[in-house]
Amino acid sequence: MHAGKNFSFLEVVLWTRRDIYFLLFISAVPTFFYEVYDCKWLAIPWLPIALLGTAVAFVVGFKNNASYDRMWEARKAWGGIVNASRSWGIMVKDYISNKHAITKLSDKELREIQLNLTHRHFAWLTALRFQLREARSWEAIYKKHNQEYKDKWFKVQEHGGKMEHELLKYLPEEEVKVIMSKTNKAAQIISMQSQHLKNLLEKGLIEDFRHMELEKMLVEFYNQQGVSERIKNFPYPRQYATINLYFIRVFVVLVPLGMLQEFNKLGGDLIWLSVPFSALSTWIFTTMEKIGESTESPFEGSANDVPITAMSRAIEIDLREMFDEENIPHPLKPENNILV
Repeated sequence: MHAGKNFSFLEVVLWTRRDIYFLLFISAVPTFFYEVYDCKWLAIPWLPIALLGTAVAFVVGFKNNASYDRMWEARKAWGGIVNASRSWGIMVKDYISNKHAITKLSDKELREIQLNLTHRHFAWLTALRFQLREARSWEAIYKKHNQEYKDKWFKVQEHGGKMEHELLKYLPEEEVKVIMSKTNKAAQIISMQSQHLKNLLEKGLIEDFRHMELEKMLVEFYNQQGVSERIKNFPYPRQYATINLYFIRVFVVLVPLGMLQEFNKLGGDLIWLSVPFSALSTWIFTTMEKIGESTESPFEGSANDVPITAMSRAIEIDLREMFDEENIPHPLKPENNILV
């Protein structure tokens, strides 16, 4: 996600330069034949083009609104994960004690149990973000213009790293092996947390009420994971995306034909002004469509993503500081003003 910085006009032009080249070509061809070869029949009235433009504007606006809703829902889900993670930290820290224990444990042993639960939570965050950054065929980040922008300006940790390697930072090797053998790794980590809580209940290190409260937090993590997975695995409906694209292509072809008569009225060589003005008019629509496309998948690893890697690191810092751990990692900083 772009951190504290707007796209400059030059960045937008560079990002859409292939579209600009294409639009200039589409605008120049009919103007050339109209002026050089006197193909006056190429000019068409502006009214039907204006009507089509209105329809295209509605469709593009609908897609952008829907894409923004998907992005905002993803941001709310991860905001919920942040809040619930902090709550998990204080519950683990204060609920697990010797008060009802069958066999009393030392402070060091209690702390080890607490750290196991928090570190397994870090593992859940890691597994979840790796799953959310897996490639899907409909995602726009893998298109050429987006991929080259990403390769130049920022890196996504999950695209270049391995989940197993990252999980070993938080969990013992035997647990990681079990997790990696499952389909939904993140879901299995929450299941392990629940089993751990059950063992603590049986030993009296937490009593029934506190056990239920901790289990509610695990259910909340499942809920937010489910929201994220729904957004990840169900794309913006293809029928709307396809119609949107076709409408824009038809509009792009027709606009230069409608411009011919208007600029021909100016006389002389001013007819050639129809080329840049046609390209500019259609560029606005193609760029808005591209913005909607790059926003509809908020976990794909683009510059417009919800910054789940940075948010996971912030959660880890908060919980480690809560337990006064050493070697606390630094917050992730934006790379070229892009936070991922």
